[in-house]
Amino acid sequence: MFYDEVKVSLKAGDGGDGCFSFRRAKYEPKGGPDGGNGGRGGSVFILADTNVADLTDYHFKPIWKAKNGEPGRGSDQHGARGNNLTIKLPVGTVVIDRETESVVAEVLEHGDEVLLLEGGDGGKGNREFKSSTNRAPREFTLGKAGERGEFLFVIKTIADVGLVGFPNAGKSTLLNTLTNAHPKMGAYPFTTLFPTVGILEYPDLYERITLADIPGLIEGASENKGLGHRFLKHIERCKVLLIMVDLQGTDNRDPLGDYRILINELKLYMPKLLKKPILVAGNKLDEPDAEVNLKKLKAKIKSTVVGISCLSEDGLEALKSHLLDSVLSVRKAQLDADLEE
Repeated sequence: MFYDEVKVSLKAGDGGDGCFSFRRAKYEPKGGPDGGNGGRGGSVFILADTNVADLTDYHFKPIWKAKNGEPGRGSDQHGARGNNLTIKLPVGTVVIDRETESVVAEVLEHGDEVLLLEGGDGGKGNREFKSSTNRAPREFTLGKAGERGEFLFVIKTIADVGLVGFPNAGKSTLLNTLTNAHPKMGAYPFTTLFPTVGILEYPDLYERITLADIPGLIEGASENKGLGHRFLKHIERCKVLLIMVDLQGTDNRDPLGDYRILINELKLYMPKLLKKPILVAGNKLDEPDAEVNLKKLKAKIKSTVVGISCLSEDGLEALKSHLLDSVLSVRKAQLDADLEE
């Protein structure tokens, strides 16, 4: 089972208490205060790690705590600081505060680290309160509680290209053909139940782009039918969308109708998705009636339409070229925007 959304309870460590103590020695029966300070509690960090595939660990263990600071001791001994807790998450994970329902952190690249909860301060020992007017202070303070929170971890796949299509449109086959990914494939709906990301290499151009096979959508996905929201959220961060339709019209489906349904579902879920560059791949070009359906698509759709066959690999070079051009265009626009800031 793949877990891409889990609820967790996190707690930073409490600070250790300050110590109340006076020095006592054989020849110093009335020694001064020597209570040490408590150690600071450990903090909670989140860290993006490409070696972490999903949130399974946090589904089965939803409660995590950093270590408390140790209390101070006599002889001016300060308590040790509590160890920090680092939560390793898949790249592209968003952290949502369940109380405010707001995004409080996200880790988008391998190695990204964010402080989520701070550990509590350690208490002060009575030695800290010694002064010229108070030689034998009896004051000391307790450690402060560490921060705590109830959070929702949500993976939102990061890829250059998101493959969108009805179940069994051929997305997994295309991804397997173009990249180093090996998604599960089969002739039944929802073969893919979580995004699979592969890398498409352009050795002669020294370029590479990432493609994500978004699980198959169905009509009504924007209303959360067929796990729609769980699937659609992985499209949000993709730079380019590649909509795949079946030119064969399997199960009496209409390729143009499928395209329009998919576009409508994207619009209903998040209208700004349609502002992304959109390419259309008509698969199964080698099947009967495919050429006729391809011409209909090209006549009715403004976006670039490429006819392909994952079986014979016809049209794949043209598709690869269009994908790279679109991704590089978005990357350049983002770089220009960053430079202007």
